Amino acid sequence: MKFNRLHLLFIIKVIFTAFFLFLSAYYIFNKERRSHLFLYFSTRCLDYKQKDFSRSLNDRIVDYSAAAKLKGTSASKDETELQKKISDGRLVKVRSTNKYLVERMIYSFPAVTRESKMLLDEIGRRFRDKTSAKGLMEARFIVTSMTRKTESIKSLRRANQNASDNSPHMYGNAFDISYKRFIVRKWVLTNCDKKFLKDALGEVIWQLREEGKCWATYEKGQSCFHVVLR
Repeated sequence: MKFNRLHLLFIIKVIFTAFFLFLSAYYIFNKERRSHLFLYFSTRCLDYKQKDFSRSLNDRIVDYSAAAKLKGTSASKDETELQKKISDGRLVKVRSTNKYLVERMIYSFPAVTRESKMLLDEIGRRFRDKTSAKGLMEARFIVTSMTRKTESIKSLRRANQNASDNSPHMYGNAFDISYKRFIVRKWVLTNCDKKFLKDALGEVIWQLREEGKCWATYEKGQSCFHVVLR
């Protein structure tokens, strides 16, 4: 019995040693993987020069609310009405993907119009491409708000002074994205990383705005980019 136990321990040690050597060789001799490993543990600031596009996202709701309302669906009084719109295809549910995380929402519901979902996916794709090019792998932003019910607006206005009775959030074609919180496959996110992620997200949204695909507002008090399908 004693011999068998020692023999088993020896085999386990050999397997672990072989696995460690294989993993080490994989990263040492694979230049791309070695670079990814370095970036994963790196705390150095990213070498980039990029304009802060956040301040350029300054669309006012009074200037586009009427047009945004026509682009969306009718307002929903409660969740029952929201679910009916989902059932008949006027709204689609939005779930977390490998490009963004949908946060648990209190004052809104994770659903938007199909075209708004396509806009969100495009932001996610462009953001992932831009951040991956700088070595921040599998970066995801966090969606904090989507479609609101009319019955929740009064409660929301106590916590968010930007909440409006004319908000496109009522019509299923708006969503908010946090510019402070991100998910990245990295050991430690430095302040430089966070600034780059914010700037990258701001630039992606600004580009889509310039292409006439959305309106957008930099909401400093709520730490988010408010994006509306155009």
